[in-house]
Amino acid sequence: MIRVIVISDEALVRSGLREILQGEPGMEVPVVCDGLGAVEAVERHRPDVVLLDLQLFAADGPDGPAVLKAIRSLDHPPAVATLTAGAERHQINAVLGAGAAAYLVKDITTSELVHAVCLLASGGFILSRTAAAAMHDDSPWTTPAAPPAPAPSRATRPVAPRLTGREQEVLALLAAGMSNTEISRMLMLSTNTVKDHVKASYAKLGVNNRVQAAVMASAAGLAAAVA
Repeated sequence: MIRVIVISDEALVRSGLREILQGEPGMEVPVVCDGLGAVEAVERHRPDVVLLDLQLFAADGPDGPAVLKAIRSLDHPPAVATLTAGAERHQINAVLGAGAAAYLVKDITTSELVHAVCLLASGGFILSRTAAAAMHDDSPWTTPAAPPAPAPSRATRPVAPRLTGREQEVLALLAAGMSNTEISRMLMLSTNTVKDHVKASYAKLGVNNRVQAAVMASAAGLAAAVA
């Protein structure tokens, strides 16, 4: 059973998300709350996933980033998916750098939301499509005037040319939320070899952890599990 807590200052958002997730087999939402009760609720109910509305607005309560920081500082923090109305590159980087495992924009569908929660509960990472698109550009994401050209095949994608082909494959699976063991099975490599490829990718990309590496993979079109 996947336990989810919804945190938002908007009663309609809380009730709507709870209704969606409670209707899914294998999911339960033991409580929904506002920003003021967020940390206490997480400590009491020990959820697998927290859906955090970044746009907390209560005058006497903490803002979304403050709640994220407080939850991630707990001894055994759950995976946190931030949910917001917009996607700007600097905000995405800030949120993921603070420990969020997902950046979801409110234009996602119900099925995409459920998929994201399942992925996070299994230790994965995800960006919604709008957020992933924002990472391709230095400017805030806007709807393109025409559909983008089809993505080139993995072998020809212009992804950090300093990475080897095998490192790109490992990075793509890492961004899909797979563990080193799962990647080793998928690519028929030893776990130690996968670890070596991950470590080499970190060094070449100038990142320190899986979340930062996954962000770069998504920005480069490598992420295999974008909602």
